Amino acid sequence: MFESNTHVGLDVHKKQITVALLRPGEQQPVEWQVVNEPRAIRRLARRIEREAVGEVTCVYEAGPCGYTLQRQLEGYGLSTQVIAPSLIPRKPGERVKTDRRDARKLAFHSRSGSLTEVRPPSVEDEAVRDLCRCRVAASADLTRARHRLGKLLLRHGLVYRVGRNWTQAHRRWLRGLAFEQAALKVIFDDYLLAVEHLEERQRGLDTELEAVSRQEPYREPVGWLRCFRGIDTTTALTIVAELHDFRRFKTARQLMAYLGLVPGESSSGERTQRGPITKAGNRYVRRVLVEAAWHYRHRPAVGRALRERRQGQPAAVIALADRAQQRLNRKFYRLVLSRGKPTQKAVVALARELVGFLWAALYLIPATRQEQRTA
Repeated sequence: MFESNTHVGLDVHKKQITVALLRPGEQQPVEWQVVNEPRAIRRLARRIEREAVGEVTCVYEAGPCGYTLQRQLEGYGLSTQVIAPSLIPRKPGERVKTDRRDARKLAFHSRSGSLTEVRPPSVEDEAVRDLCRCRVAASADLTRARHRLGKLLLRHGLVYRVGRNWTQAHRRWLRGLAFEQAALKVIFDDYLLAVEHLEERQRGLDTELEAVSRQEPYREPVGWLRCFRGIDTTTALTIVAELHDFRRFKTARQLMAYLGLVPGESSSGERTQRGPITKAGNRYVRRVLVEAAWHYRHRPAVGRALRERRQGQPAAVIALADRAQQRLNRKFYRLVLSRGKPTQKAVVALARELVGFLWAALYLIPATRQEQRTA
């Protein structure tokens, strides 16, 4: 079949973009470079329209430059796809990599249809996603600051032995410490101030996330996800904002594979070999799901906080969440006690099955309700 469209491969960097324009029927693309700034992008779009034949498809790899270039080019009427870098076909013996080769390779793979497109979020979804990631970064900074302070005290033989760290009693103990050396006092005060500053920063971000979760279109899916054990506002909003469209996953297995929670496999002939999970896809959602899955090792129960989260939510979602508690808890003890699996592996298996319940809550139940409205 004769290809009648023009394919444009773009190797995008912060300062410049390498372009490879491949017309239908040609084997040698037209190549040039442009500066990565708005006026140059406008001139780039005009040149592509002038030199292209038929419909135009522009492609570039997902990376630190985000989706800005895609939105700019689509604003000029050029169809643009953002491609998953890890799924671009590569020759095993290929050892030379340059910007021109990368752009040319994208253009030829786009013509052959062997590229996997990344589903871009809307501007609003991307802003909420970045807010969730900002909270993750603040939490990691707080953990490092606390460890830094704790290790300082440990080096000088000061260990809190009464209870858990960072309780009110532990904070009173910290404020009562005295140091003979003035320099050590300065260091301690600086580390403690950093911890308190980061705690306040995290509380502020939690307040913003709580406010966003009450707005449309996040209010309903976040409320449904909070019916599940181990999932509160921050985790629920992270899942919704990072995936930004559950209906693009037609089956729960597709979502499990997208999140990298399925085992890797290397099988050939009569030999079947499965290994660790692939860890492909979105690592933020995978992390919060594994954290939530740890709650299911406990006996199924509905505590006061979970009961409050479920108030006013659909009975179908609550029933699904209860089924998840029963099934995942049984599976945890079956894997750990009966089959002798390590606890960490069992929890990852729970996270994979938890994805199926969440997918059912956000995909099947809305579809059922829509059918009921139209019946």
